[in-house]
Amino acid sequence: MAGRFRPLCTRKREGSVAESAVGSSRLAWAEVDLDAIAANCSVLAGLARPAALCAVVKAGAYGHGAVPVARAALAGGATWLAVALVEEGIALREAGVEAPILLLSEPPPEVMEAAAAGDLTPTVYTAGGIEAARKAAAAVPGGAPLRVHVKVDTGMHRVGADPDDVLAVALAVDDAAELHLEGLWTHLAAADEPHHDEFTAGQLRRFAEVRHRLAATGIRPDLVHAANSSALLAHPGARNNLVRCGITAYGYPPSPALAGRAELRPAMSLKAGVSFVRRLSAGERVSYGLQYQLDADSVVATVPLGYADGVPRRFSAMGGQALIGGRRLPIAGRVTMDQLLVDCGPDSGVAAGDEVVLLGRQGDERIDAAEWAERLGTVPYEILCAISTRVPRRYLGGGS
Repeated sequence: MAGRFRPLCTRKREGSVAESAVGSSRLAWAEVDLDAIAANCSVLAGLARPAALCAVVKAGAYGHGAVPVARAALAGGATWLAVALVEEGIALREAGVEAPILLLSEPPPEVMEAAAAGDLTPTVYTAGGIEAARKAAAAVPGGAPLRVHVKVDTGMHRVGADPDDVLAVALAVDDAAELHLEGLWTHLAAADEPHHDEFTAGQLRRFAEVRHRLAATGIRPDLVHAANSSALLAHPGARNNLVRCGITAYGYPPSPALAGRAELRPAMSLKAGVSFVRRLSAGERVSYGLQYQLDADSVVATVPLGYADGVPRRFSAMGGQALIGGRRLPIAGRVTMDQLLVDCGPDSGVAAGDEVVLLGRQGDERIDAAEWAERLGTVPYEILCAISTRVPRRYLGGGS
């Protein structure tokens, strides 16, 4: 009769993944391969040489975990780290990370003293930011000048000083005894898209003009940087003496157009154990909205991951799949807040506790964040950052 089901084995089989999510009340976790992070940074540092490598570890290292990733990146050859927020930099310092840490935007005045006290390197581009940095440096015992980097807006139009204003900004920093103008930098808006190469060349040209203008007044910052991951791979002339790499450190090219230009290993896997199994009859509909209908009798597995964990609610409608038993299987129906369903087929022997891979490798099959991004019309960056903090991270390699 339609609508009736018989529960299958709900006892975890021997050798299941029941103990994999240590410290979590759910059988779900993300694995982060620190050896992959280190290897990626080694590749990037080799490409950048003689420029130095700055690993961008903002947003919890793109969801991977800032402290362990920072250590792995430094072990792999990075000599600088970059974050978005003062709090992110302080957390690294409190964990014992001693490498230079760049703040990628000008901090609000009220946290500039914390940045200075934490030996962070602020980016500045306004008169107010420079004054806040000067006061913060003066308030920190020791008297050493606070190193700052001036950012130039060459076309991204997000933050940074206008090219026509950079000389005044740089002179204000240079005139402040409490500050040291260590760096000058810009950010490229479309270096990952070859059809925008002319725009990228224009940004680099404007940046070079700013550098020459400063040099004419005797201002020559120690560090000059324009290259992000995209420019490192596609625009060698942008490397200067420091490059900032984010997504490539985590194993992904910045865009499909740049795939294959460096040998990179994705570092994060998203896994769970089957929490419940049932057999449903042909014609049954599953999950909210009843949008997924079974074409034939099938075994349906419940997996304890949902949109609160970073699996998009619409993923089934976009062709999302999971790996169970080394097979690609469709996610069935809307992903709910805490759980999703997988249509395992009529002959499946799946049991509670069996490993499910949403991101990563199982047997000969592999699903990565680039595949998710293609299905969902976004970028791997967003997929990785969206894996929520309620999913425990397990660290592999890197001395873990």
